[in-house]
Amino acid sequence: MKKKLFLGLTCSLLLAVTDPFSAQAQVAPIHTNTVSGGELIGRWDITVDENGKSAPSWLEVELSGFKTLVGRFVSTGGSARPVAKINFENGKFSFAIPPQWEQEERDLVLEGTVSGDRIQGSVTTSAGTTYSYTGVRAPYLTKTAQPAWGKPIELFNGKDLTGWKALGDKNQWIVKDGILTSPESGANLVSEKKFNDFKLHVEFRYKEGSNSGVYLRGRYEVQIIDNPKTDHPNSHLFGGVYGFLVPSEMAVKGPAEWQSYDITLVGRMVTIVANGKTIIANQEIPGITGGALDSNEGEPGPIYFQGDHGPIEFRKVVITPAK
Repeated sequence: MKKKLFLGLTCSLLLAVTDPFSAQAQVAPIHTNTVSGGELIGRWDITVDENGKSAPSWLEVELSGFKTLVGRFVSTGGSARPVAKINFENGKFSFAIPPQWEQEERDLVLEGTVSGDRIQGSVTTSAGTTYSYTGVRAPYLTKTAQPAWGKPIELFNGKDLTGWKALGDKNQWIVKDGILTSPESGANLVSEKKFNDFKLHVEFRYKEGSNSGVYLRGRYEVQIIDNPKTDHPNSHLFGGVYGFLVPSEMAVKGPAEWQSYDITLVGRMVTIVANGKTIIANQEIPGITGGALDSNEGEPGPIYFQGDHGPIEFRKVVITPAK
């Protein structure tokens, strides 16, 4: 009996060690420096040179299984897109992804090389245009303690556009009856002051079918959009961090109603309260979203309102920066 028990235990231990699908299997950790292309793994803040104009982009590379590199990519427009496979050979990497909001059928293709904490190469858009780019490793932005908060600042004075500037050929923003208004699509509106960590309270209203957004540090969009209350939460819908973070519930009220966001951003960690409901609780924003002003994630940045997607109104904009 003891012999049978010993043999049984021995077989169970062997299965646990040799069966890779066993819940008890112990698989040796994979070190990225032993994987082909391991030096590419991580997040990269990218700047694309579009004929002399700098445009922000972002790349994340991960190891899937033993040797396959996969990732996510944010182009100079649109949201984060999955990358099914990143090729790496002889120090060079490349991948292709299908169109997103582009009208063309051609894949976007990115090629490059990595050297230490820098990457560089070229990106060919779905339109067939090729641009050069450079990239640096994205900062972690990790904080060891919660910040001490300063005094609240009224970013909108209820009278005029003091403290704000329009980015675009047409400045359609006006102040009427104490309300900051974009009556039609045009320029985006950016605060002159820049911030690191902060708490932001913003009240807004939109028309049926409209679309806007609040950009944190000018790089991370919290989506404002007229979608039905019955829609399932999505990172592209109301309250989502565009392309990255999905709200826990659909807290939207609807068009023609005043609504509010209370947003706390510390490092990369964000909490969003929409219309009194916490819909994103201390979640990490991995990287810049489409429409970002730049990819310099380690620097302070402004608050900016998207004005090029439809009519939008704001009546209260209060920010409490960290000391």
